[in-house]
Amino acid sequence: MVLNKIKTFLVIIIILVLIGAMGSCVSETAQGVEPDSTEQEDAGDDDSLSESSGISGEADENSSGSSRTSGVAESGSSEADDAIGESGVLNESSGAANENSGAVLDASSSAESSQEGQAVESSDATKNAGQSEQQSAFDLSQVPPYSGSPVAVVNNNIPFFTADELTTDVFEKYSDLDSLGRCGVAYANVCKELMPTEPRGKIGMIRPSGWHTVKYNGIVDGNYLYNRCHLIAFELAGENANVKNLITGTRYMNVQGMEPYEDDTKSYVERTGHHVLYRVTPIFEGDNLVASGVLMEAHSVEDNNFYFCVYCYNVQPGININYANGDSEIDENAQVASDTSQTEEAGTDNSDTSAGVIAADGADAAQQTDATEKTYVLNNNTKKFHYPECPSADTIKPKNKEIFTGNRQTLIDQGYDPCKRCNP
Repeated sequence: MVLNKIKTFLVIIIILVLIGAMGSCVSETAQGVEPDSTEQEDAGDDDSLSESSGISGEADENSSGSSRTSGVAESGSSEADDAIGESGVLNESSGAANENSGAVLDASSSAESSQEGQAVESSDATKNAGQSEQQSAFDLSQVPPYSGSPVAVVNNNIPFFTADELTTDVFEKYSDLDSLGRCGVAYANVCKELMPTEPRGKIGMIRPSGWHTVKYNGIVDGNYLYNRCHLIAFELAGENANVKNLITGTRYMNVQGMEPYEDDTKSYVERTGHHVLYRVTPIFEGDNLVASGVLMEAHSVEDNNFYFCVYCYNVQPGININYANGDSEIDENAQVASDTSQTEEAGTDNSDTSAGVIAADGADAAQQTDATEKTYVLNNNTKKFHYPECPSADTIKPKNKEIFTGNRQTLIDQGYDPCKRCNP
């Protein structure tokens, strides 16, 4: 009897112990699940914060990008030197030049103005390189097809320099040649200190990419189709037989397109003693060895009063050019006389742009008009004379401007030179 009671008591104790043990396991299990749930919630908060942070960062980056008013300098650059990298070419992110060649441009963006460009001397100091309403980068589709004018205005004539690039430090930089032997960006701060002090030497030993020695007598001024064109003119930087500064350019582009802007820049610097940021980018499409043209930019540092941004077409009226290798042929559709004397006998004016041909320096037309009285606009400062309709005549300051009626030879005898843009 007693033994049975003891057995029953032990069973009860064992049952109670088992029940206690089970309760402990359940409690531990419940406590083990709770931290996992907390970890998931924490992880979810981290993802949310990270995602939110990413959006904020992106917005900041976009805001930073939109705050840039203009420029072809490297992204994030604050020095003029950063506009050209180690190899001397513009950073691809600028949209102005390919990083490898320094001059291969994308032709897929919006179109720009087709009006004739001119160097501007303005008294409005608010017209500077940092205007936010202008385009921030250049691409070839901003340039309309050639239609008779040697230049086209780009970006409303405002260059792509950033405010950080404006400096009075003297420098000149020339890009290394790319794998095809082509020039890239040439960039300088033109000033009196940089201008040459010695006569120009020979450059005939330089053969730029796509070079051919070819003549078209009576069609091309000087007969030779191609010139070794300085990106930065010798008169501005004293750089002559530098393979990094010479491209294959037509006589027409060299004289009608580039030279007036070079002369205007030189005249401005000599007159004011100021610095002019000056950059020329040759534009090569794809693997072409001959540039389609050049982008010329200038901006006076001290006063913001002198600036331009133009594209000069590397074309020659009356001649078809294969830009891939520099080969050329006469354009049979152009009304071009093959012999100058025949043209003069026929009474044809070589300056007739409707025929698709423009004499590069107007020599033939000038001979015919030397004794003819006409009205010209004189610049008493630069000692140049222009036709009244010439774009350069509009930029002459009133104190330097004079109207003259007479023959051109009289002006030449007085020391005036004909404008190379309108060829009076």
